Amino acid sequence: MTAISCTLLVIGAGPGGYVCAIRAGQLGLDTVIVDAGEDGGTCLNVGCIPSKALIHAAEDYARLTHAAGDHPFGLSARDPKIDLAAAMDWKDGIVERLRTGVGGLLKRAGVRRIRGEAAFRDGKTVEVQGPDGTTTIRAEAVVIATGAAPVALPDLPFGGDVISSAGALSLREVPKRLAVVGAGYIGLEIGTAYAKLGADVTVVEAADRILPQYDAELTRPVAASLKAHGVTLLLGTKVLGQGEGAGELRLQDADGAETVLKADKILVAVGRRPQGDPANVSTLALPMDGPFIKVDAQCRTAMRGVYAIGDVTGEPMLAHRAMAQGEMVAELVAGRRRAWDHRAVPAVCFTDPEIVTVGEAPGPSGAGEGRIVARFPFTANPRALTLGGGEGFVRIVARSDSHEILGIQAVGTGVAEFAGQFSLAVEMASRLEDVAATIQAHPTLGEAFQEAALGGLGRALHI
Repeated sequence: MTAISCTLLVIGAGPGGYVCAIRAGQLGLDTVIVDAGEDGGTCLNVGCIPSKALIHAAEDYARLTHAAGDHPFGLSARDPKIDLAAAMDWKDGIVERLRTGVGGLLKRAGVRRIRGEAAFRDGKTVEVQGPDGTTTIRAEAVVIATGAAPVALPDLPFGGDVISSAGALSLREVPKRLAVVGAGYIGLEIGTAYAKLGADVTVVEAADRILPQYDAELTRPVAASLKAHGVTLLLGTKVLGQGEGAGELRLQDADGAETVLKADKILVAVGRRPQGDPANVSTLALPMDGPFIKVDAQCRTAMRGVYAIGDVTGEPMLAHRAMAQGEMVAELVAGRRRAWDHRAVPAVCFTDPEIVTVGEAPGPSGAGEGRIVARFPFTANPRALTLGGGEGFVRIVARSDSHEILGIQAVGTGVAEFAGQFSLAVEMASRLEDVAATIQAHPTLGEAFQEAALGGLGRALHI
């Protein structure tokens, strides 16, 4: 058995954990990071990055397929094909390159990396069972960054043809028929990609609409795109479990009628949550909020010197939120004054078209008391039309009295790249006048943001 000590111990090498460790190392803290898996965690290895690579490959293939028909641009292509195994190898190469980069950054920051399963012995001591034996680590401060995992359905456990998002991102062949259980962003992103790759995709959702975390105005263009790509939506439909035959899914619609859906692969994408008892955290008897560890505005748990960041602390489960928390905690441990005082955290849904949201959304009935809601459609934006798009819009929510911008949403082709601009506007407490007075390059999608602000002031120019 090996025994070591350090100033900061980070459990979990995902986005929140490795950023915390790198920043701590930069600040001169003696830092150790522990994880049984690969650097980068779910996001880098089996989540955000692999899914975006698959989405990009699928989009390119869909363009070629479109060009093989009656293409409006005048393009033509003959008999396009997709080699999914080659696409997956390309995706794996990107992941490997980024993962190696994370390892290099940790090393450059002087962070010690220990591979193995961590388990708390007490609030200052963790035991790691790894390939090189047992290591006991004594730390002045500990950060829990153990992340979350896909939720399995009791009647539809993972295994065989029932796959999680990670399984869907490592298939070597395009399934002829893909059933997707769950119409949240993970299910729709991956389902849309496979539909573009040629799979016959059916999405089963218990709720009566897709993407229930977004309002209907934002999701309408996505629903239209799913229909255009031949995706079948079974809304208000419950999954009862697997049928008697291979690849059979027993369903029950809103009227109680039962049917069987046949599929070659069944992707279960009904959410993520902390699984089991990672790092034996339960021995600390920390106050919880359901499955999540309760933390304050500085990510402190109820135990002195023990912090928690990222998905284990609840929604929104986003890599960039975990990263921001990790950076903050490293600086707190180093003695700096920090608190979680962000006004907004952007969220992007990489469906087709994409959705981006920051801050406050309109109320169910529209503007709401004391609010201005302004929109600008991409049908009036030249750049959107030249990109072959035109669906969607930019929407701003602002205070009626001061015109302070409280929230911004957009749906359309390429709007994910608006996330930074939108976040900056909300974070800086910009007013409609600020955005309206900011010159946007012509022709760009950004002009729609400026026009929405002008519209909020009652003086839109191009509509």
